[in-house]
Amino acid sequence: MTVQLLHFSDLHFGGLADPDQIEGLEQMFPDLRPDAVVITGDLSQRARHGEFQRARALVQTAARTAPVLVIPGNHDVAWWIRPLIPFAKQPLYAKYARYFGADLAPTLALPGAIIASALTSHGVAWGSLTPRVRDLAVKGHLPKREFARVRGLFEAAPREQARVLVLHHNVLRGDISKRMGLARWRQAQRRIVASGAEVVLCGHDHQEGAELLGGRVVVSTAGTLCKRTRGGRPSTFNFVTIEPTAVHITYFKWDAESRRFRASDTYAFARAGKGAAPGAAPAPAPPPAQPVPADTTSHS
Repeated sequence: MTVQLLHFSDLHFGGLADPDQIEGLEQMFPDLRPDAVVITGDLSQRARHGEFQRARALVQTAARTAPVLVIPGNHDVAWWIRPLIPFAKQPLYAKYARYFGADLAPTLALPGAIIASALTSHGVAWGSLTPRVRDLAVKGHLPKREFARVRGLFEAAPREQARVLVLHHNVLRGDISKRMGLARWRQAQRRIVASGAEVVLCGHDHQEGAELLGGRVVVSTAGTLCKRTRGGRPSTFNFVTIEPTAVHITYFKWDAESRRFRASDTYAFARAGKGAAPGAAPAPAPPPAQPVPADTTSHS
């Protein structure tokens, strides 16, 4: 069974979102006809009610076409109130939960896939602290309890279902930023591979990506739909097609001249442990990445 997922991230409503691009994406929902829509966080810029209200309207529009799974990103967490209530978690997500529900790591079951999310956006927390002050509340981390919960969901799922893991922070180093989204990233990568995930959907880095983790887990990193892109690149979203033996990730890039998103590069990966389809020609290798100057700005 083939499963198609519309994957986008980092809208940043509240000053950075591009209205033309958002409206262009909304108009494409019926034509793309995905089996599910996955939004990997940073719906807002400052976790304000007005920002979440506009994001909720987009989610409701998408839900008319397909079920939607949405998770919070680091910008959706009211991390600045942590010193006032150091041991209370709920207030950090109160505004987000008001508009998108109290389940911060939802699961969506489709006929051909189980999509399980893990919470990596914790605000200022011990697990995500680094020596770099500017990473305060920006870095994420994948706690052991989240890893264990997701692994349990994948182990309990029917064998024929594809295992899709959703989280906000990029799990592989950004080509331009040269930054990892997760603190203790080696440990996080080991946990992701051990969870049984076949496909990972993430965002945060503001640059699109289609790569392999550990030689077996396909990683779709969505770009951004806001004005703060990496290296002046066009905004993008990803369309992920999971077939019985392969995973395809297609970038849709914003064309400023026509004011619409257009399909661009497609990357193909064999599914781990799945044989090639009889008579199928091998997919061409993805083109090599072009060298670009590093951008170390911490604006994710």
